[in-house]
Amino acid sequence: MFCPKCGSRIADGARFCPSCGARIDAFSAPQGASSQSGANPYPPTPQPVQPAGGYAQQPPASAGYRGTVSNSRSLLTWFVLSLVTCGIYSYYFTYKLAQDLNTMCEGDGEKTPGLVAFVLLSFCTCGIYSYYWYYKIGNRLQANAPRYGLSFQENGTTILLWQFFGALLCFIGPFIAMNIIIKNMNAMATVYNSRVLGC
Repeated sequence: MFCPKCGSRIADGARFCPSCGARIDAFSAPQGASSQSGANPYPPTPQPVQPAGGYAQQPPASAGYRGTVSNSRSLLTWFVLSLVTCGIYSYYFTYKLAQDLNTMCEGDGEKTPGLVAFVLLSFCTCGIYSYYWYYKIGNRLQANAPRYGLSFQENGTTILLWQFFGALLCFIGPFIAMNIIIKNMNAMATVYNSRVLGC
């Protein structure tokens, strides 16, 4: 099977092209159109030149292209700056996390709510919504990893387990959960930026 966007060979049943990040089912032909003729309505186009890393030298096909995203988040920076600013930096961190995740995962049919929704809903639910927010981020990162040629073992359930039960381990669980999110965000952002910059 070939990607209808860039012509790269992809596995049957794949949801995203590992080369250009295009969503495959977005190019599906109407039912019955291809089955009657037996011909492929989207013949493969020549594959773009691949650099050493194996990623296409073009930005992801997306109407909302916004440039590069941060791939240098750090758990230590998050902790220290949040401590020094009495928690203010953690809100900025949340804002940028949602923004970058929506940029990288655009087209997957989901949208991570931003800072205002996070703060208001967390306040109204006595903090319960914040756990749900991080749970959804963990699941969204794992679901979109294949479109960037990545595979994340951790998902939203992993994040919740560390936040709840890991808190019993001298309160280090939430830090491990945040580290998982930061690690996976940085890995995905590195691939995303390499496609945007074509290097």
